[in-house]
Amino acid sequence: MTSEQYLIFGVLVVAMAMFIWGRFRFDVVALATLAVSTLLGLVPMDSAFVGFGHPAVVLVAVVLALTRAFIASGIIDRIARMLGQWVEGPTRQTAALTALAAVLSMFMNNVGALALMMPVAIKAARDGGYPPSRILMPLAFGSILGGMVTLIGTPPNIIVATYRGGAEGSPFGMFDFTPVGAAVLLAGLAYIVFLGWRLLPTGRNGTDDATQFEIADYVTELKVEAESPLIGKAIATAEREIEAGGFHIIGLFRGERPLIGARLERIHEGDVLLAAVDEPNVLGELESAYNLTLVPEIAIKAEQLRDEEHALVEAVVAPGARVSGRTPRELALSRRFNVNLLALAREGQPLRRRLRDTTIRPGDVMLIQTDRVTLSDTLRFLGCLPLAERELKLKVGLNLVPIGVFALAIAAGAAGLVSLPIALLTALLVIVLTGIITPRDAYEAIDWPVIMLLGAMIPVGTALSTTGATDVIAGGILSVAGDLPVWVILAVIMVVTMTLSDIMNNAATAVVMAPISISIASRLDVSADPFLMAVAVGASCAFLTPIGHQNNTLIMGPGGYKFGDYWRMGLPLEVLVVAVGVPVILLAWPL
Repeated sequence: MTSEQYLIFGVLVVAMAMFIWGRFRFDVVALATLAVSTLLGLVPMDSAFVGFGHPAVVLVAVVLALTRAFIASGIIDRIARMLGQWVEGPTRQTAALTALAAVLSMFMNNVGALALMMPVAIKAARDGGYPPSRILMPLAFGSILGGMVTLIGTPPNIIVATYRGGAEGSPFGMFDFTPVGAAVLLAGLAYIVFLGWRLLPTGRNGTDDATQFEIADYVTELKVEAESPLIGKAIATAEREIEAGGFHIIGLFRGERPLIGARLERIHEGDVLLAAVDEPNVLGELESAYNLTLVPEIAIKAEQLRDEEHALVEAVVAPGARVSGRTPRELALSRRFNVNLLALAREGQPLRRRLRDTTIRPGDVMLIQTDRVTLSDTLRFLGCLPLAERELKLKVGLNLVPIGVFALAIAAGAAGLVSLPIALLTALLVIVLTGIITPRDAYEAIDWPVIMLLGAMIPVGTALSTTGATDVIAGGILSVAGDLPVWVILAVIMVVTMTLSDIMNNAATAVVMAPISISIASRLDVSADPFLMAVAVGASCAFLTPIGHQNNTLIMGPGGYKFGDYWRMGLPLEVLVVAVGVPVILLAWPL
């Protein structure tokens, strides 16, 4: 091997190790990989940023923005709610909601589809008397499977399509993935609905108002007695003076009247402070130092922390969220965002340790109180998704314009009248210009860490080919495979891609594996199409871990899942995908 090949292998091995470790965000790892590759001369200086203008990157960004327009149309929310109300029984609800999530994921970002469906699914589980863990993993897996059916359903399909354009002159079209994706989807849905959920551990409640967050466990009532040094001081001032056990004043009761979130309200004698205290052992010190009396007989309820102006809601922390990797103390949630963090749960279990200094992770469930009017914007800014639809109603009517404009764009792109990226970009501009969503909404809908990842990794993937590293890898695989049939090698490529996708980002996996699959096909003197399809399927099928796909991370906290729960349901599904996918690929895309 040449020195350049050793260098690119070294860079990729370190990058994969960093992806798997998860200590740093995946977009930071990707940008660092690009920087190192450029400094080492593996990526030409004048080509370092070509990935950010790559058609695949532009198309992913446009699809993410269009997802916001679909949500704004109101039709998806209305269909989901009707299904949740009309379909009864756990099995039927699982089948209906999972199928709807799969269909939505064909044409919109699958994380967005899951975010729309989770509140409906949790409410259906609560009303039906069964745990959310019964339905959330099927919902997440179904949305992942649905994304494989079309070009725009998932970033790996877009990446693979553009690599095909470079190798064979024309990329895969909008529905070229449909024969394989639809077959895998139907088989996967049948498994999920009738068998898969039965492999999950029973007895997990996950997110439920009655079991996960008991308000009385987190809110303490302290009566202000005569001569208390807090009398006459504003709530915000009093809170700053009390530096014990993460003491945070949520509001107060004055007689029968609750005052929630009134940070400038002055404290009177006889007021009952509603406070979140991270360390209950400091209560005795607070009582003596500030002349306060514990009044446990009030037994605060969740309803008392809600009013016309304030909402109490559970929200799950999304991967890449602004709050992820930081502590509430660092974030200053109350001062900067007017958010009261009352409790935090991880893997379905409330965290009892000092909350203010606990690092928030993706998949954690936060119990927060904030202004009702700004709730949607606040959650979006923090990077959290609401879990209870009773608190977050989409304030939109029924608008079919986004659906119609999108359908026309898809038809124009599929018919070859205009390239699909231009067609979808035009559709997005029409939707913005008609005021259905604002330019700010469109920008906020784009998952910028994913865009950074793709823009950084595409030149690195190109370096694999230009240095000849893909030929080295292909030769190694074929030397080990020996005289095995081509279909076995195809299955091996799919399994290797699946394995990588389970431990690192699926888009990064597609960037690495697509050029390798093309090189293997070239050495075998067969069409590259079936091998690229195998990479597309494998990169999308991350079912074994909560870190392989954003959807898996999002359901971990609300479903109360453990790390090992994913392979229980996911391993048979991946085996099924290979068993169905390889024959269908060879049938639809002959060698």
